[in-house]
Amino acid sequence: MSENIRLGFIGLGNMGFPMSENLVKSEYTVYGFDINPTAISKFKELGGQVCQSIKEVVQQVDVLFLSLPSPAIVEKTFYEEGIIKYSPEGLMIIDTSTVNPELNRTIFNVCQENNLKYLGAPVSGGVIGAVNATLTFMVGGPKEYFDEVLPLLDVLGKNLFHVGESPDSGTVIKLINNLMIGFYTQAVGEALTLGENMGLDHERMFEILSVSYGQSRIYERNYKEYIAENNYEPGFTTNLLLKDLKIAKQMAEECEVKLPIGEQLVDWYTKIANEGYGDNDMSAAYLMTKDLAKKAIEIK
Repeated sequence: MSENIRLGFIGLGNMGFPMSENLVKSEYTVYGFDINPTAISKFKELGGQVCQSIKEVVQQVDVLFLSLPSPAIVEKTFYEEGIIKYSPEGLMIIDTSTVNPELNRTIFNVCQENNLKYLGAPVSGGVIGAVNATLTFMVGGPKEYFDEVLPLLDVLGKNLFHVGESPDSGTVIKLINNLMIGFYTQAVGEALTLGENMGLDHERMFEILSVSYGQSRIYERNYKEYIAENNYEPGFTTNLLLKDLKIAKQMAEECEVKLPIGEQLVDWYTKIANEGYGDNDMSAAYLMTKDLAKKAIEIK
């Protein structure tokens, strides 16, 4: 794919901004839009072309990326705000947002009717992965579309998977991935809380468990980057994890699969969010678990 192509990016938040930055650094012309003025200012400073509306973005570009926080916002962006209405025929759309599989399928069909190309391409790897261009892309949609945009994805990530021809196939595995993240994040919170109440040191626990079967990338991430630093500024918020867990639960219900623990996770992370940790990093599940243990001890 030629470096002369013009790229668009809608959604310049925690994930979208570093992805757009890597495209600009690779000397692509990138047109961007976000409702947050601070994000727009940062995008302009790095050399991006600022647009005042979604309509303006889509009319300037050959390939459009999206990185948006919820299915409702994605749906609104395609319909009410005009991606479908204003996009020129042949526009390639790469949606990195995590949505429900049905929405992927619906948008794909509408895009086909309007001679637009669409890939559901959620990512994993967090903000660090976006900054370092080491993201995992899980792409659903026609293989020929995937092959066409592979040079662009290669700028943004290092693990690039075409999951299947169905536009929702990447989303399905992304939701499974985030279901597992929900398990692991709570496991880390419970393990650390139990260990400290039994007199163990967090660092010593990490040293030992990191070379044992209890090791996981989520343990390393949550502990080293957040819990050990007592810093819960979000890389991936509790609210976003909860959103994905709810969609995963809905997906399981639609195919009549029982998730004995997964269903409980939705209730648990809802409680965490309601206790004020919704906008914190998901690793704040440890704080909630620690608080519960402390209260139980005080009652005794």
